[in-house]
Amino acid sequence: MVKEIIANNEERLEKSIAALKREFGSLRAGRATPSLLDKVMVDYYGTPTPVNQVAKVSVPEPRMILITPWEKSLMHDIEKAIMKSDLGLSPNSDGTAIRLSIPQLTQERRQELVKTVGKKAEEAKVAIRNIRRDGNDAIKKLEKAKEITEDESKKGQESVQKLVDKYIKTVDTLREAKEKEIMEV
Repeated sequence: MVKEIIANNEERLEKSIAALKREFGSLRAGRATPSLLDKVMVDYYGTPTPVNQVAKVSVPEPRMILITPWEKSLMHDIEKAIMKSDLGLSPNSDGTAIRLSIPQLTQERRQELVKTVGKKAEEAKVAIRNIRRDGNDAIKKLEKAKEITEDESKKGQESVQKLVDKYIKTVDTLREAKEKEIMEV
């Protein structure tokens, strides 16, 4: 029973890390990456759809994203979606593809992004701590119901803590890497 709780916690912790990676991927660090467009939704036959599902998104140069829609009729909709997004990028269309030039970041903007990265990392740590609390509560319930011994409960809680420590370290590593990427000139 304790092993099931720990396995469930580990699965939830993995999802927290995956969510953090997605968040970091959508932050513009002065370098072009297709993941910048992950949150940009295009109206595709009445359904909000991510750009990467209605077009080929590639990075031909370090500071340029090339978007080639699968249907020419989507060009205008994709341009509009990019303009409405919080990316602050201006799409340039040549009729067959859309080019997004990624400008150099100012020092001030870099510092704002580093703060945002720190905030996102802290949110991930809070989520991880909540998962720890849920896991420990479930183990304590089993102990109270006399389904496991006090020793098993302690070992289970220690295992949960080791897992949490590992994932907090992962969050810190991801945060440091993203901050370094942002501050590179």
